[in-house]
Amino acid sequence: MSWASQALSAVIRGEPLALVTVVAAEGSTPREAGTRMLVTPLGQSGTIGGGNLEYRATAQARRLLTQTERGYALQDYPLGPFLQQCCGGHVRLLLERLDAGDRAWLEAAARAEAAGQAYALEARVCGTRLQRAFFADETQWVGAVSMIDAAGAPLPGRRPPLSEGDALVERIDAARPRLLLFGAGHVGQAIARAFAPLPFRLDWQDSRPEAAAPGVAIQDEARLIELAAQAGPGDLVLILTHNHDLDYQLTRAALSAGPRYVGLIGSETKKARFLRRLREDEVSAEGLTCPIGIPGLKSKAPEVIAVSVAAQLLQVIEHPGQV
Repeated sequence: MSWASQALSAVIRGEPLALVTVVAAEGSTPREAGTRMLVTPLGQSGTIGGGNLEYRATAQARRLLTQTERGYALQDYPLGPFLQQCCGGHVRLLLERLDAGDRAWLEAAARAEAAGQAYALEARVCGTRLQRAFFADETQWVGAVSMIDAAGAPLPGRRPPLSEGDALVERIDAARPRLLLFGAGHVGQAIARAFAPLPFRLDWQDSRPEAAAPGVAIQDEARLIELAAQAGPGDLVLILTHNHDLDYQLTRAALSAGPRYVGLIGSETKKARFLRRLREDEVSAEGLTCPIGIPGLKSKAPEVIAVSVAAQLLQVIEHPGQV
């Protein structure tokens, strides 16, 4: 569930909630600009990097929840001299209290996140509160985070303050690669759990009625093969069904489609058999990864496989052509 969906659920329930956003990160810092954390009186979701920075920010966010006269704070944290964190960079945080009045923009952001669409958020100073706005056309803004005046001109200075009418505008690239996962057995379930908080859109399929579970689409085998054949160039495909012949048909279809990654669970023996069949069918296996996951891990526990695959696919999307 995205940060926007979590925040929306909290404000609908009427739960006190603060949003902490890293709006600038200079030098060596634990997290980058755009990182978010949700804070409630008794808990939190997400992290801005841990350590003393997160401890101080969480405490300040909870103090904000007890106040009625002010709804936001823009806070600078020099990590070395002020927080004694060895990374030594500088972080600027925006802390804001969210309530039912924020429902509209949170709903729009949650929809965009679910659809994998880029968007922009504006936070404009209006008295002691921030007036939030959602923009589906994020291309009108320059830079990931901008601070502008009432006329839309960039505010001068390295770390400008926000005055009445000024705004902070953040471009959010919510576009995440689709992970087309075939198979809802033990490994498939572990992979789905591991990928839930990661920057992927999970499209999970199985052919067995007994495999029905939240998030799993049950299709007949012919439809699964059709979906594999429709994989786009930016998609990631993982194949780990209960049936080796179905695995082969899915592998053949996916390789013919040419997505960014085709991963097949199995041993070197299974790989050799599949490569022979692919040669006979005149299908190039150049894009096939089998076994899946980063090399060197011996454990076959589903949870270990899931972590290994997650690490491999993060490398795929962050360093194309190097995995």
